[in-house]
Amino acid sequence: MSTAPEDAHSAGAQTPPSQPRDFTWQSADGLTLHGRDWVVDMPDDTAGIPVICLPGLSRNSRDFNDIASFLQKQNHHVIALDYRGRGKSDWDADWRNYALPVEENDIALAIEKLGLKRFAVLGTSRGGLHALVMAGRYSAEQMAGVIFNDVGPHIEMRAIHRIAATLGHRMSARSLAEVADNLKHTIGHQFPAFEHKDWLKLASQLASETSDGVVMDYDPALAHQFASLDDAAPAPDLWPLYDRLLDRPVMVIHGEKSDLLSPETCDRMIETHPNARLRTIPGQGHAPVLWETETHEAVARFLKEL
Repeated sequence: MSTAPEDAHSAGAQTPPSQPRDFTWQSADGLTLHGRDWVVDMPDDTAGIPVICLPGLSRNSRDFNDIASFLQKQNHHVIALDYRGRGKSDWDADWRNYALPVEENDIALAIEKLGLKRFAVLGTSRGGLHALVMAGRYSAEQMAGVIFNDVGPHIEMRAIHRIAATLGHRMSARSLAEVADNLKHTIGHQFPAFEHKDWLKLASQLASETSDGVVMDYDPALAHQFASLDDAAPAPDLWPLYDRLLDRPVMVIHGEKSDLLSPETCDRMIETHPNARLRTIPGQGHAPVLWETETHEAVARFLKEL
């Protein structure tokens, strides 16, 4: 059972939360994969439910720094994972392994290594697709709830084309400011309220400063996933996967200006699920950055009910 927010703040005042720590685990084919771990120092029967954070296609565990720190103060153990080829995880010599089934096995091995018996999933974009599939692997007693960050069983193809047009390009820059400018040029219309400091913060989540300049934190070979994109091919029907989640609570976070998750898909997700809720983030697109306190508190309320 989760601790109430006021109790959590009190406990946090007595025992300051620890800094996140890095950990690694091995994939079945020998890659060293990376994650970040926000632990809580209290008995399992009084702590909140652990939360596994799964990032977007080319994103990494740094996307969850703000919300993970908040949830840790609410006594939730939070884990954020880097898929193979992203963040600090090893790159794969075979780009064909940057595929959902391979990554799903990597995630399962991380859950096993951490000894998680019951958890919730917060999935951004691709991470939400993983959550859909995980419902077939983990029961409601194990995976007790899912938070979809701007993704659902239907994905708008215009967003896929936008991502395909930029993925693997501009992999290096002279500075984080240049990365920030590139991001603003590409998705600025989806985040109209962002100031320069916001673009810089987002840039620091996507790229790292090295002795050779600034580099994006993913393998550009990810772009091969879209090399054979066929407009004539029907989109996969993922609604049967969503139906597997009808036995556990769901929260949908939707960017008001998202080009990937439509209001119509959100409505269907809420209408067809007996225990689902929707939070629309004004002035943000794909994918909401999960920085603001109001969203942190909404997620904490959802988790408390688990």
